[in-house]
Amino acid sequence: MRRPLKIALWTVGVLVAVPVLTLATTSIVNVVATRSDLAAITPYGELVPVDGKEMNVVVSGTGDETIVLLPGLGTAAPGLDFQPLIDELDDTRRVVAVEPFGTGLSDQADTPRTAANIVGEVHEALQQLGVDRYALMGHSIAGVYALEYSERYADELTAFVGIDSSVPDQPGWDTPVATDGLAQLRDLGLLRVASALGGDAYEGLPYDEAAKDQMRRLTTKNATAPTLLDEMDHVTANFASVSGETFPATLPVLLVVAEDDADVEGWLRLHEEQAASVEEGRVVALDGDHYLHHTRSPEIADATDGFLESVAAR
Repeated sequence: MRRPLKIALWTVGVLVAVPVLTLATTSIVNVVATRSDLAAITPYGELVPVDGKEMNVVVSGTGDETIVLLPGLGTAAPGLDFQPLIDELDDTRRVVAVEPFGTGLSDQADTPRTAANIVGEVHEALQQLGVDRYALMGHSIAGVYALEYSERYADELTAFVGIDSSVPDQPGWDTPVATDGLAQLRDLGLLRVASALGGDAYEGLPYDEAAKDQMRRLTTKNATAPTLLDEMDHVTANFASVSGETFPATLPVLLVVAEDDADVEGWLRLHEEQAASVEEGRVVALDGDHYLHHTRSPEIADATDGFLESVAAR
């Protein structure tokens, strides 16, 4: 009986030791690789002071009109992610891509990631740049922040342009984003392993290899950092804060919507209703997924140019 017991105990020990050793290895590899990632990040844009910290912005173009770009939730490097769209817009307009705290090269934030705090910080960054008259253009969750923004700074806005932007009370808005354990998975190196196994997330998209490399490194830096996790934890509260709200009736609103975004029931109809709530609202439906600016930037820019020109001609 003693020999079988030893064999059983040895087997259990191996079964326990293998994953422990594996996790220890991935953890060590992750620490080393993360240091390498941080060292290899190339600065871009410019840093402006906001609430005692620094926020990164990318300014391109020199036109008389200004468009301010705000990213969707989880965009690790907005200034790079928006580059295909910036390239289409900056021939005739100045484009300012803001990297809110916790994204891109901006600092992490100590304050809760409420819509009010995020909006106030973005506005302060624009004030530092002397930007006080502009069209606000935002992807995804930025549609929620834009409602807060238009309530507080309506006199500065010439229009809002949504890129498959979120709308108040959309189905599923009250379902929390699952963040439990993400930091632990990061520290164990398992997220890095999953990313490596997932292949090239930017394959076929209009980014050069240098931009892809930087976005991957910034994803490692920001995707599970405290600021972004806190913003994810505030998603339902931020949706609740704009429940039933509309844009100011006099604010022109263009909503570019993905026809293929079937994750939310009635997605196109919800945007048509939002556009109908203002005096000058328009919806443009494009074939594509949620990240329309990755694949349909020329069409988004054309629609934006036409809309803003019609607004200016009023």
